[in-house]
Amino acid sequence: MSPQTENRRVQFGETLIEYRLQRCERKTLAIHVYPNGSVVVDAPLTANDEAIAAKVKKRASWIFKQQLQFAAYPPELPQRRYVSGESVRYLGRQYRLRVNQASNDQVKLQRGHLNVDVSDAANREKVKSLVQAWLRSRADAVFSERYEHCLALVEKLRIYPLQPGFQLRLMSTRWGSCTQSGKIILNPELIAAPKECIDYVITHELCHLKERNHNQAFYKLLASVMKDWEARKTKLNQLVEVRFV
Repeated sequence: MSPQTENRRVQFGETLIEYRLQRCERKTLAIHVYPNGSVVVDAPLTANDEAIAAKVKKRASWIFKQQLQFAAYPPELPQRRYVSGESVRYLGRQYRLRVNQASNDQVKLQRGHLNVDVSDAANREKVKSLVQAWLRSRADAVFSERYEHCLALVEKLRIYPLQPGFQLRLMSTRWGSCTQSGKIILNPELIAAPKECIDYVITHELCHLKERNHNQAFYKLLASVMKDWEARKTKLNQLVEVRFV
C-alpha cells in the first residue's frame, strides 16, 4: 500500500515547522530531516493528528539542530547537463565528462575523465542515457561488494536479512531505506560517495532490520559495529553534493 501523504505545519514558539506527513503500515512514528532541510514524518495509519503534532513539537529542538547542520553543507546542485567539461563524482573522486563522437557507444573511466563515446555527440539525451546506465551498473557492482562486507559486520548482532540482497531506486531525499517487509533499498546516486560512506548507509539500513526507529537503542546498535558512523555520515553530507537526477 502506498503511503498517504499530505503537507502539515505546527507552531513552535515563534517558528513554524512545516513537514510532510506520510501515513503507512507501521507501528511507531518516526521523524526524518533531510539535507535540503525538509522534514518528513512517517506515522501509523491510526495515529491521530494531535498526537503527531505534539510529537513534532517535542522534537523541535532536534529538528532545528539537524536543519542548521545541513545548512552548512554544500547546496543542492542543478541537474546534470551531460556536456563535456562537466564534473561527475564517482566513489568520492571528481571526474571530468568528455563526450566524444564515435561509431560505437561506450563509457570508460580513464585518467581523470569519464569518456563517453557516442554516435551523436550533440544528443544530450543519448549521452545522459549512457552515463546513467554506466553509473547504475557500477552502483550495482560496488554496492553488491559492500553489502556482503556490511552483512558480515552485522551478523555478530544476529541481524539477518528478511529478503536477500538489495534494490536500486532513485529517491529524492534518501540515500537508502529499509521497508517494513525488510527490503533494503539503495539510491544509485550513492555511487558518488567513498566506499566508507557507502558502508555507513548500508550498515545503517541493515541495523533497521533489528531496530526500526532512530532511537537510542538503534544508534547504540549501529555504534557497536561502526564506531565512527557519525564521522562517515558527516563526510557523506559534506563531500557528496545533493544532486538527484
